[in-house]
Amino acid sequence: MKVKALQNLRQKLKKNEPIYGLWVTLESASITEMAVALGLDWVVIDAEHGHLDWKDINSHISAALRSDTVVLVRIAERSTILSKRALDIGADGIIIPWMEKVEEVEEAVRDCRYPPEGRRGIGGERSTAWGQCLSEHANEANENVLIVPLIESIDAIPNVANMCKIDGIDLFFFGPADFSSTAGFRGQWEGPGIAKQILQLKNTIKAAGKHCGVVSTSIQNLSERRDQGFQMLALGADTGLLLRSMHQSLKEVDRDLLPATSLDPADGSLVSKSDSGNKK
Repeated sequence: MKVKALQNLRQKLKKNEPIYGLWVTLESASITEMAVALGLDWVVIDAEHGHLDWKDINSHISAALRSDTVVLVRIAERSTILSKRALDIGADGIIIPWMEKVEEVEEAVRDCRYPPEGRRGIGGERSTAWGQCLSEHANEANENVLIVPLIESIDAIPNVANMCKIDGIDLFFFGPADFSSTAGFRGQWEGPGIAKQILQLKNTIKAAGKHCGVVSTSIQNLSERRDQGFQMLALGADTGLLLRSMHQSLKEVDRDLLPATSLDPADGSLVSKSDSGNKK
């Protein structure tokens, strides 16, 4: 756990400054190294979706050691075992998906804290310098670990205000696509009325003295989200940023291809520069 990096990140949040980061889904730890080299405030290693295994996650965490870049792991579900394992190998915090109830968030906090406040066991892994800094780490971990509930269901709406009262929660992150799905708009990033609902929840969270994050969908959207008051801002996901760059280059030579969901190359279609050129 990089205590100074976590403290710096929280100071930026308290000053209402934006903190910029990257959502990581690909195996290569070079991606996290690039994020560190560019001075990003944080990265999220996505262990919920995709195919990253614990060796991949460990490599990404290692790539950010002794840096000012906070590393969070989005675990697949709320779990004492998954939280403990990610934190033991050096993650600075956890993002927990699909938080709908106050009790679920309280349980997530317990998963990430040592007794008596929680139920995380103390291990001799990277977090304790393989047992060499056991006492030092155990005495500072509970206060500094970053625990981020992911709000991605309309069922969370009536409970967000009370989630903000939970000790140990500074920051919430929104998942607009899943939020839209639970409202009946499957496959839409922000279905009808969803943007307004998320902004209202953001206002509730900020009024409670907490902070909010979201993934941006474009360069323009990054600025829009910042101006809306979101502070934890993802430039995008590694795959999304790569695809965005490739599409831009291919459009210039009239070779842009829209892939089909069937993954069959024959189903793809070429798009020229003159065709609805605003696709991201």
